[in-house]
Amino acid sequence: MKISLKILRSFILLCLFALVVNTVHAQVEFIQNKGQWDSRVEYRGDFPTGSFFLENGGFTVAVHQVADLKRLSEQMHGHNTNSSTLGQPIIINSHAYKVKFLGGNSFSQNVPDKIQAYHNNYFVGNDQSKWTSECKIAEAVSYQNIYPNVDIRYYSDAGKLKYDIIVHPGGDIDKIALQYTGVDKLEVQNKELMITTSVGAVKELYPYSYQVQDGKKQTVNCKYVVKNNVVRFKVTGYDPGSTLVIDPTLIFSTFSGSTAENWGFTATPAPDGSFYAGGIAFGSGFPVSAGAYQTVFGGGINEDQTNPNGYDISIIKFSANGSNRLFATYIGGARNEQPHSMICDAAGNLYVAGRSNSNNYPGAQVRSSSRTDYDIVITKLNAAGTVFLGAAGIGGTSNDGVNIRGKYIAPDGADATRRNYGDDARSEIILDAAGNVLLASCTQSADFPVTPGTPIQAAFGGGRQDGVILKFNSNLSSVLFSSFFGGTGDDACFVLAQSPLSNDIYIAGATTGPNLPGIILGVMQGAYQGGVTDGFITQIKNDGSAIVRTTFQGTSGNDMVYGIQFDKNGFPYIMGTTTGNWPVVAPGPGPIFSNPNSKQFISKLQPNLFAYIYSTIFGTPAAVPNLSPVAFLVDRCENVYVSGWGGGINSERGYPTAGTAGLPEVTPLTAIPPADGQDFYFFVLEKMPKASYLVHILGRTVV
Repeated sequence: MKISLKILRSFILLCLFALVVNTVHAQVEFIQNKGQWDSRVEYRGDFPTGSFFLENGGFTVAVHQVADLKRLSEQMHGHNTNSSTLGQPIIINSHAYKVKFLGGNSFSQNVPDKIQAYHNNYFVGNDQSKWTSECKIAEAVSYQNIYPNVDIRYYSDAGKLKYDIIVHPGGDIDKIALQYTGVDKLEVQNKELMITTSVGAVKELYPYSYQVQDGKKQTVNCKYVVKNNVVRFKVTGYDPGSTLVIDPTLIFSTFSGSTAENWGFTATPAPDGSFYAGGIAFGSGFPVSAGAYQTVFGGGINEDQTNPNGYDISIIKFSANGSNRLFATYIGGARNEQPHSMICDAAGNLYVAGRSNSNNYPGAQVRSSSRTDYDIVITKLNAAGTVFLGAAGIGGTSNDGVNIRGKYIAPDGADATRRNYGDDARSEIILDAAGNVLLASCTQSADFPVTPGTPIQAAFGGGRQDGVILKFNSNLSSVLFSSFFGGTGDDACFVLAQSPLSNDIYIAGATTGPNLPGIILGVMQGAYQGGVTDGFITQIKNDGSAIVRTTFQGTSGNDMVYGIQFDKNGFPYIMGTTTGNWPVVAPGPGPIFSNPNSKQFISKLQPNLFAYIYSTIFGTPAAVPNLSPVAFLVDRCENVYVSGWGGGINSERGYPTAGTAGLPEVTPLTAIPPADGQDFYFFVLEKMPKASYLVHILGRTVV
């Protein structure tokens, strides 16, 4: 259902890696190479700590040092307890080795097996001739007649990588020889093949071998024989007139842990119940030569501390029950891009909005090669993920789509409208009732391309940045209107929603200045309330023809509006954080649910922004917020849902946060790790807010 899936956005982000590894990738999947990797690769399979590349006549294995992956995961996900190493580049030590079937047929035919209903697409760069789509994904791949009457079949079983050597009648076992290059040592120990690399040991289990005779599996004696890094098989007591299967299993015994190359950013449901998860992916690449190699995560394009090779947008579509990946695709140019928000139309087509500093973002107008600033980008994909239905890039000569500065651009910590780790990537895309595209974001470009004479705001207001409000037609081929929104301070438009009654658009965010456009007498707060930031709400006409009204939303502390939604009756709701005393207003006689002195707020307003219907706060008594909010929803029954996270990397990066320790729980989930103060938090407030009736904490304990 649309409601339940949208609520789960934060949980999707939290569990994205677990879903991919544990649900979708319980078995190793082999992805067809159609030009996205080195031409020697025919299929590629990934496991949590490396990759397996199938080639004609052999295979290549790349493995990573698990301790390095663990450090990377801890630092990037806010669980690094060593402050002396915080923010330092992390080197991922890796090793690759090759296996070649000596004397084998270099033109053997590969046959994929158990091809999945989903596929991968790779849209990288602006050169469409280099795009690849519908790359098949198979659970197994066979190479026929690698030797006369000898086949090789690669697959996985219970998460373990296996390959069968199938010797048909007439095949010669003595001709089978596997040459290992790039290994530090190769030897047989306790009947198992031990492969020593610079980052640990890999082993191939005892080569279980059998023949099927009279419908029964008969075990056959088989053992490894190693000489000069060449492995052969000595088999005794078998019937050469029957098929023989030699079945080694590869065990990466010293490797386990997180696949830290993917970060989740956003998610959205599709109308058929399937759902999309969007993030950034750091490419690992194919090792061009055998032997040890290194990958340094920590620079991107020297703009932050992520990856020297940069990152692309990565989109994964899951089935409604989360058990199947329907497609996965990259979207990116030669530099960096990231998604901030996604939405589906009624046909299941996906809109992805974010930012890019590539000069060849796919489908967008090519920029000058000297440009290094970010632009706002939007891409429309069909429901199958195979075709671009539209794309747009828009921006001036400074950063656009960046709230103040990136995550790892010094100095760390809160600055104006950037109050949490990740606040640099806040913006929202929605579709109006006519299917047009609306986007709220921000710009630091005084020359941002706005609609000439726009009645909202035609000129940059001042400060370091303004908000921007954009409207495109449904295929992104035309800008219907574009406008600044800001005063003399630092301004950011974070979120927006459309009234189901008036069709007007309500934009919300935060500002450091006292003079936003459109402030009208009679609204709740016609003046800046104090502190570093105030939140705001602005109502504009759907066609951009006028600002209807604007109100500040603030206290004497620091206030941010992170969410705005409507109920079916046309009442707007906002959600955000404060460091002041947010007003608590009951909807009628009797008490209202609230946690005194807490710093997360939910408020329901009159559509004219003149007064609250109700307003409340939740969290622990603290001077600063517990949460960085992630998702906000009002359902058909007018229940309100909030999710967010706290502690961890927020604390490490110097942002003011009280963390999730002590947050109240009602009907908590079972069978999850205990909360440790740096968790995801899920909060539901009933229609008449006398009580919260569902509160969960999701997290893990750092050992």
